[in-house]
Amino acid sequence: MKIIFAGTPAFAARALEALLEAGHEVALVLTQPDRPAGRGMQTTASTVKMLAQQYELALLQPHSLKQAGLDTRLAAIGADVMVVAAYGLILPTAILSIPRLGCLNIHASLLPRWRGAAPIQRAILAGDRETGITIMQMDQGLDTGAMLLQRNIPIAQDDTAQTLHDKLALMGAHCIVEALTFLQQGRFAATAQDETAASYAPKLKKTEAEIDWRLDAEQINRAVRAFNPHPGAHSRIRGVPLKIWQAEVTASAAGSPGEVVATGREGVTVACGNSTLLLKIIQKPGGKKMSAGEFLAGYPLQPGDCFECRND
Repeated sequence: MKIIFAGTPAFAARALEALLEAGHEVALVLTQPDRPAGRGMQTTASTVKMLAQQYELALLQPHSLKQAGLDTRLAAIGADVMVVAAYGLILPTAILSIPRLGCLNIHASLLPRWRGAAPIQRAILAGDRETGITIMQMDQGLDTGAMLLQRNIPIAQDDTAQTLHDKLALMGAHCIVEALTFLQQGRFAATAQDETAASYAPKLKKTEAEIDWRLDAEQINRAVRAFNPHPGAHSRIRGVPLKIWQAEVTASAAGSPGEVVATGREGVTVACGNSTLLLKIIQKPGGKKMSAGEFLAGYPLQPGDCFECRND
């Protein structure tokens, strides 16, 4: 099929590569403009842009899809379909109606659950047992269009946002190729979403990643996993901010929320609203991620020390 592809990060790049490997003609790639990134804040191209350049594909990086003449340029391509994956710009109605078969979105959730910007993290935070990929016919709403294909995957107890992202990126790539095959064969029956079951996955705020030790240990552990790799669950002790990258729920001696109740090579055990949490991988400002044993060798904590609790 003749495709216009719109996407920006690695999640989208995996799908673009799968479409090319499947033999589809990608006539144009749309991706976000280059932006500052990393510690040095150097202007950086998106993962999709780098892949498009590797394959020598036609490329556009508009700041808005409402810019003058863009709809005319897209219409002139004569695309069968537009595939959208984590693009980051809203498609105006004029763009949605251009491809012959409309615009398909690769969404990383089992719609209508977790519409919005952060479905992977919200699924982990909520303790969902499964998530998946939905291929959706885009309309003017936010992830509200009819569903064309859906595949599910279990969320493992040790999944982080990164590991789950990688699994879903691969699944999304397979799903969009499968969906286009069905579309070519006319085998699709679009299914409307159940509005009564819809939930919203808002963009992550850095303030959400500050640990509230009054919550139960399982909730905090889910936050550690959901905010890995970004922005990183964090808390302060002795005035020093620490990031927690891996933890484990345990049952240990009781203490006040945030209180260190034990330390050792296995980790730093901290009291929560109920039960305790064993902190296993910790990072100091400007330092590298360390196992608990390595961390304690340079920054000894003692039972009775206390992490600061959030002031909500």
